Amino acid sequence: MSVSPSSSVQAARQVLADRLRELCRDAGLEGRQLAAACGWHPSKVSRIATAKTSPSADDILAWCQACSAEEQAPDLIASLRAVEGMWIDWRRMERTGLKRAQEERLPLFQRTRWFRCYASWLVPGLLQTSGYTEDVLRAVQRRRVAIDDVADAVAVRMDRQRVLYDGQKRFAFLIEESVLHNGLGSAETQLEQLERLMKVGTLPNVSLGVIPARTGRTRMPVEGFWIFDKSQANVELVSGYLTLTQPSEVGAYADTFTMMAALAAYGAKARGLITSAMASLR
Repeated sequence: MSVSPSSSVQAARQVLADRLRELCRDAGLEGRQLAAACGWHPSKVSRIATAKTSPSADDILAWCQACSAEEQAPDLIASLRAVEGMWIDWRRMERTGLKRAQEERLPLFQRTRWFRCYASWLVPGLLQTSGYTEDVLRAVQRRRVAIDDVADAVAVRMDRQRVLYDGQKRFAFLIEESVLHNGLGSAETQLEQLERLMKVGTLPNVSLGVIPARTGRTRMPVEGFWIFDKSQANVELVSGYLTLTQPSEVGAYADTFTMMAALAAYGAKARGLITSAMASLR
């Protein structure tokens, strides 16, 4: 499964545009009349109404005033903010360093009770050792972040892992077997990380599945993603961070998780795959 950030955001923009267009129709206004009332060129109304241009908060306020629907402006502006927050490129998210980016996600982890995570690239952050996290974030910092606050960012991620030991929370992790052999960092770091997977997998509120790398599998790997309860899915792509809250899109990732879970090995079989990866490092 692959979700285009542009298609997801565009769909949300279209919903907002449809609501604005409905206001115009309910007010009995034509596009040119609305443009005149707002002091705009008619083409601006057309671009906003067809979701070709995203309106500003001031644009929405002016539109609502022209339609005598000022009371709807706050809700529509909130929808605009939600659309703007769906897709964040990495440079924008990490412009003040990696620590801040890690801190901003903490409230989401604190309030979530049911976590589902599928990992096709790296070990999920909640399961990482400090050494593995340092290697991951150092690679990120070298590639795209001018500020070097890797040590502080590692500390924040390690602190976040306390949620694993909250018995009121449930965690389900699916990891592609290739993640166990990705060669990130030194053999010592990799070995320590695999040992941690063995330990975390024994926690009573944690389910850990490893999807074997074998021929004949019915579903190919997809991009890594998190599902937080039933309300939100987050996808980390090469170019940025995608947040999905529309029930249909969250449901699509939930369905994908269920299908991938059916391919995974658990318990002794999963530990066997991890042990095999550990043996290759010794």
